[in-house]
Amino acid sequence: MTAADKPKAGLEDTVATSSAICYLDGDRGVLAYCGYDIHELARHATFEEVCYLLWHRRLPTRAELGDLQSQLAASRPLPEPVIRLMKSLPQGDGMDALRTLTSALSHYDPDARDSSPQANYRKAVRLTAQLGTLVATSGRVNAGGGPIAPDPVLGQAGNFLYMLTGERPSALATRAFDVALILHADHELNASTFAARVAAATLTDIHSAVVAAIGTLKGPLHGGANAEVMKMLLDIGASAGVEKAEEVVRARLARKEKIPGFGHRVYHTEDPRATHLRQMSRDLGQRAGQTTWFEMSQRIEALVKAEKKLHPNVDFYSASTYHVLGIAIDLFTPIFAVSRVSGWTAHVLEQYANNRLIRPRAEYIGPEYPQRYRPVEQR
Repeated sequence: MTAADKPKAGLEDTVATSSAICYLDGDRGVLAYCGYDIHELARHATFEEVCYLLWHRRLPTRAELGDLQSQLAASRPLPEPVIRLMKSLPQGDGMDALRTLTSALSHYDPDARDSSPQANYRKAVRLTAQLGTLVATSGRVNAGGGPIAPDPVLGQAGNFLYMLTGERPSALATRAFDVALILHADHELNASTFAARVAAATLTDIHSAVVAAIGTLKGPLHGGANAEVMKMLLDIGASAGVEKAEEVVRARLARKEKIPGFGHRVYHTEDPRATHLRQMSRDLGQRAGQTTWFEMSQRIEALVKAEKKLHPNVDFYSASTYHVLGIAIDLFTPIFAVSRVSGWTAHVLEQYANNRLIRPRAEYIGPEYPQRYRPVEQR
């Protein structure tokens, strides 16, 4: 085997499948869903339109969008046994609860025993609606509040904020969160999406595939960076203040510490999602009178770009965006799943439609073959 034939660590740049869902160009900083540039979708689309796009490979007509909105609204309420289970779980990592509760949803899904394409599509819609309710309700219950029923008049973004805070969100907050959901909806064969496709390739059910994705997203090398960004901002704000943010970060760099929210496995230029989150962080901060977090983030971004030549990724400005929206840090990674479930289910449906069991090989580097067995007394 030549050096060129050797497998790359982490399967980097290895093409594992064909897909019509997401296009990435890391050198040019391009992200597109089914041919639509992320910048265009973030400026003009809604999350519901993007869900339809991912599932059908085209944008919906007005009637189709209205029908999907009705399906999502009807699917948002949680089964009462799942709410009881939620309240019985010990407080801890929000991803642990999301993994358990998503699995529990499968027991109460009316299409649980139906694996037809039509039933799997209905389950994709249901899961997308219900994960938003799960995370918002979990956040509210953990904060000592009672569950709030979703409002059928509100969309996915508005309902999430309403069920979490108990207050009807402003148009700016709703749109900001809607755009955040759009930006996180899909990202080709990232770790959690690949895990979902590997699970789906065994022809397991769609809930199991999504649970596999959630378990993968829980890992700190995939999800959770925006939570670490916010912890860093809060720590700097409490100990040093905005004016000394660069000094604190420069000291961390000198100690060879990684600054969360910078660099990306695919993008060699600015993460196109960060462009919109930067703007949202600024606008929300100004509207709420909380400009500290955006100002601090700007200073840190300038320093890291100058010192390390690294660009902010999707996690960096989403941290301050979510914080100003009143979202607790332990919900940051579960919120990633609230959006990405649309992409996970799109990939699962695509896998089902043209399935072959995903079974790669490994380069063997163990002891030389053949080894000869010796009785235990001779070893």
